[in-house]
Amino acid sequence: MQFDVRGERWPLAQAFTISRGTKTSADVVICTLSRDGHTGHGESMPYPRYGESVEQVVAQLEALRPSIESGLQRADLPQHLTAGSARNALDCALWDLEAKSQNQPAYKLAELRRPQPVQTAYTISLDTAENMGRAAAANAERPLLKIKLAGQGDLERVEAIRQGAPDAALIVDANEGWEQREVEPFAEALAQRGVVLVEQPLPVGKDDALGDIAHPLPFCADESCHTAADLPALASRYEYVNIKLDKTGGLTEAIALLRQARQLDMGIMIGCMVATSLSMAPAALLASEAEFVDLDGPLLLEKDRQPSLRYEGSTLYPPTPDLWG
Repeated sequence: MQFDVRGERWPLAQAFTISRGTKTSADVVICTLSRDGHTGHGESMPYPRYGESVEQVVAQLEALRPSIESGLQRADLPQHLTAGSARNALDCALWDLEAKSQNQPAYKLAELRRPQPVQTAYTISLDTAENMGRAAAANAERPLLKIKLAGQGDLERVEAIRQGAPDAALIVDANEGWEQREVEPFAEALAQRGVVLVEQPLPVGKDDALGDIAHPLPFCADESCHTAADLPALASRYEYVNIKLDKTGGLTEAIALLRQARQLDMGIMIGCMVATSLSMAPAALLASEAEFVDLDGPLLLEKDRQPSLRYEGSTLYPPTPDLWG
């Protein structure tokens, strides 16, 4: 097995802000595996929220080089890497290599349904109410908008977005930015404004209160849930779970998390970090299984890698083998 790992920087079309800060580029890690004339690729986006950086993830994977080049298998990855960006890049590269080597689509190898075109959310970055309203108006034809919020001023932001995009369904994502006292009144007000889902209103470790808070619209666990092992404790607090491969550590654990969520009668969102089409492609295999899809990362870039996923407006088409899987 030949192994290569490197970092890449992809500028964003415009600054992207959430409750924790602003970024101007997608800084990703690319893992490449080659064997017997076949090559597989995986991309991940190290996330500072989880103590990750491009340099750290590259170092983690470089430390595994002897094991990788000796034929490390997907099933062995949890023994060497915790769930996160490093494991995601390697896991997805192994899936891609297996699909290429066996001349079989990855969805068949994973025993998933054939992926279909889906509608993805489009994310409105955190800003003033006026600027977010303008951004919503520029994307008013999209059926689903996801809004980054932060607490103070959020109802004004949502009102401006509703005026700018009166027909769009709305998801709001607080990114752990609300206080407990805000959750119930915010949820009631947001439901009246056509919001259909609220992501991670409270910080990790403080969200146990959600089970006792009345909410007329569903809550979705994001930062609180990384793997299937996290989910049972969250089922009484959240109605949905946001599955991101950079949290699960790749497609393998993402599938396990999805199946665990279904067993617990929880709804599914398939989400992403801001990254290129190579990062979205493995997650797109799960999109047909989800009630909500948020795989708009490439739409936020100045330019995407080639080959890329096909987007027509908010319609996302499954990846082709020249990209991944």
